[in-house]
Amino acid sequence: MLDLNKDVKYIKGVGPTRVQLLNRLGIFTLKDLITYYPRTYEDRNKPKFIFECEDGEEVLIEAVICNNMTNVRLKGKTMQRVIVRDETGSATITWFNQPYLKSKFKVGEKYKFFGKVSKKGGKVMFNSPVFDMEEKTQNTGRIIPIYPLTYNLSQNAIRKIMEAGIKEAYRNLDETLPNYILEEYKLENINDATKEIHFPEEFKDFDIARKRLVFEELLSVQLALLELKNSYMNDEKGIEFSKDVKMSDVINTLPFNLTKAQLRVLEEIDENMESDKPMNRLLQGDVGSRENCCCNVCSI
Repeated sequence: MLDLNKDVKYIKGVGPTRVQLLNRLGIFTLKDLITYYPRTYEDRNKPKFIFECEDGEEVLIEAVICNNMTNVRLKGKTMQRVIVRDETGSATITWFNQPYLKSKFKVGEKYKFFGKVSKKGGKVMFNSPVFDMEEKTQNTGRIIPIYPLTYNLSQNAIRKIMEAGIKEAYRNLDETLPNYILEEYKLENINDATKEIHFPEEFKDFDIARKRLVFEELLSVQLALLELKNSYMNDEKGIEFSKDVKMSDVINTLPFNLTKAQLRVLEEIDENMESDKPMNRLLQGDVGSRENCCCNVCSI
């Protein structure tokens, strides 16, 4: 049986340091984790040719490594640089202070890179892009969720933790809405909605998942307010006014005739005031409506 109150420290990929970072985000349990929704998404599923890249855009390319990575020493730091190429051109890719990357790339192998393009004088450059081997989809080749973060917790780290949490919860979550509501409003089940709000294959999947989760949240608020209202109505006593006082005595003194709608509403208010139930009422009218208004101004 799935325990949604399971401490997040027992989720795969969460160590002593990361559990503290997750706690700063308000994530203490498995439930907190899977309901920590992305703030936005990046579409890293549509590659471009290097020749098509524009200055300043974030883009995915698929390219072959042309040379062994070079390590350039700069003042106080190092720069790692490699040249990649596709059938339309070449690009220079750089990282800073990440010498371990040298072992990640093999000359002649194809990789996917996603990052911001800098294009000057016809030369295409990427600074610190994320990457995957051609057949991998950890950082590229799909729609990537972007989460609100705290210092020292990377997007890559929280995505791996989230994937582990979703894997543990998927198909094990109890449905919280009755079938007739799911069918009537064409809502997705809770397991698929939870998975796809984090890792949608297409943006339409995100829309379907969001509709389900927003519906449930609004329904929960409405039911809570209704329960509060019923509790107030049953537990609290209001002022019970005398039934001997006739509202018609006041209405008959008015220098104008009330409409049928106005008379109906006043009758309802009269009945409420004669009851010992608390009354919360908003009387709304169409301001400026000549048909319903009985003042002299609107008839001018």
